[in-house]
Amino acid sequence: MKTVLTEYFYLENNVDRWDEGILVCKILNLTPAIQANSHYFGHPEWAKNYFAACHRDEKFLALWQAVIGSWHSKIVVDIGCGPGNVYASLKQSCGEPQLLIGVDVSYGALKMSQQLGYTPVLADAQNLPFISDFADIVIANACLHHCDDMAKTLGEAARLVRPGGFLITDHDPQRSAYQLRGLGLLLWNTRLPIYRKIKRGGHSTNEEQFWGLASEIHHKPGDGVTPELYYQILEPLGFTVKVYPHNHTVGAEVLQGNYGRSSWKCRLAQMLSGINPELPEAALSLMCVAQRQA
Repeated sequence: MKTVLTEYFYLENNVDRWDEGILVCKILNLTPAIQANSHYFGHPEWAKNYFAACHRDEKFLALWQAVIGSWHSKIVVDIGCGPGNVYASLKQSCGEPQLLIGVDVSYGALKMSQQLGYTPVLADAQNLPFISDFADIVIANACLHHCDDMAKTLGEAARLVRPGGFLITDHDPQRSAYQLRGLGLLLWNTRLPIYRKIKRGGHSTNEEQFWGLASEIHHKPGDGVTPELYYQILEPLGFTVKVYPHNHTVGAEVLQGNYGRSSWKCRLAQMLSGINPELPEAALSLMCVAQRQA
């Protein structure tokens, strides 16, 4: 495993150690966000809850399978891989990658992903220890909004993509959908005690909910990603960029412009905030499929 990864290093001086098959890189700026992600996704029970609850449903599978097709014999880098949800969902349908690198700041999450078949690397997504232009597919699913600098993370992910390869991101909150205020914001905030009461995944205890929210530093009213972020960062780097708004309620139809309908509580919170929930700008997440020009 060490020999395989060494081919793709460029920050050898940032490599701290190899620990039970995990390449551990130095994190030069240990921000509160990085610490929160490390703590939350490294917790043995919370990581299992996340693994069971997130990005495992049929709609996710259908959409991602339609985008990827097959990654058989390809080099895949999954940035912010967590406990390995993307590969766990797609491994039966998309084939076996030649090399599947998982990057995260959480050692505990990487141990879980390693058991699934990832080659795990503990590193800051904003300062990746790899050479440029080597990966066929780079994934950053539900990753950008966990990082301090979303633009820098996106640029680092793009740097790894070879000509002709793809960068795929999804499940980052769309800023315009979360411009909540007044009664809409009040309604939105009432979801948290309800989630704790019903022990929804990621919210089974006060502590789990606190650290889960602390890890999602750009998932809050007035924050999130925009279509412009993808175009402004990726097009100058030679990518053809397609951005798909969606509400997590439809599968491959997202690629034909069907973004589905969000839940009633989201729609009501938006209407009370003066947001038209029927518009694409009100869709909760943005998926980006970008191909680097050959």
